[in-house]
Amino acid sequence: MIPSIKGIFGPVITTFDRRGELDLDAFGANLKAHIAAGLDGVVVAGSTGEAALLEESERLRLVEMARSVIPASRQLIVGTGAESTKACVRRCREAAERGANACLVVAPHYYANAMSNAALQAHYERVADESPIPILLYNIPKYMHFKLEPELVARLAEHDHIVGMKDSSGDMETMAKYLLSQSPHFGVITGHGGTWLTALNMGVVGGILAVALFAPELTLEIARLAASRQEPEASEAQRRMTPLALEIVGRMGIPAVKVAMQRVGLHGGPVRLPLLDSSPSDAARVAELLREASVVPVG
Repeated sequence: MIPSIKGIFGPVITTFDRRGELDLDAFGANLKAHIAAGLDGVVVAGSTGEAALLEESERLRLVEMARSVIPASRQLIVGTGAESTKACVRRCREAAERGANACLVVAPHYYANAMSNAALQAHYERVADESPIPILLYNIPKYMHFKLEPELVARLAEHDHIVGMKDSSGDMETMAKYLLSQSPHFGVITGHGGTWLTALNMGVVGGILAVALFAPELTLEIARLAASRQEPEASEAQRRMTPLALEIVGRMGIPAVKVAMQRVGLHGGPVRLPLLDSSPSDAARVAELLREASVVPVG
């Protein structure tokens, strides 16, 4: 069996210039900074990366750039979810050809009412059978408008090529049920920074956290403190992180994440239509939250 993927990963933004085209130089510079900050790897073409707004050729260019920058010792995970199983398999193959270590596969959700457990199991098993590299399930009810049922996850966790899942729901009761499927082969990773410490204490094997893009030291500190059972210190660090996760990432979203990155000395820049850049009031709030959390610019 292939071992599960574990660690702390940044679901990287996609950098655009003012014309709305990819800015690969800025993208590469951010990646180098994320790795230098101590992250175990990155996720390219995920939700925070505006994956739904990317052309297929752009996805490939981003993966190629990422692999050229990310050391072989660090993990490159690529979002390959698609509405058709055929398209998802193609994206997995293309990611593998460009050096990705694993694929993060959000469930098809356009025909949400038709996505029964049987349909989802058929989809994920076909993708896992045909992908050259391991896959991770991706549960994000905010965008899917349904959740992956724990019973379905338990069945899929037995597949040799499905090595874990990302759960971004923040629903700790459901996460506890997902964790029942955890094994040396299948790991549960949280995508919810507001419950990072709670998830670690429950036994997740890592996090794919947008807050780690602009507050990596704080994210890593919580994991270190949790591992060493320094509960008061860990709780205080989580208290600092929670507003960053809930307000910047959760409420204000990708435009605000890009503002936060710019504020700490990384490349943020514009989002792609139909998303709109942060309002002046949101941008000011981002700066205030970073100050309150004592998040400082990168070296």
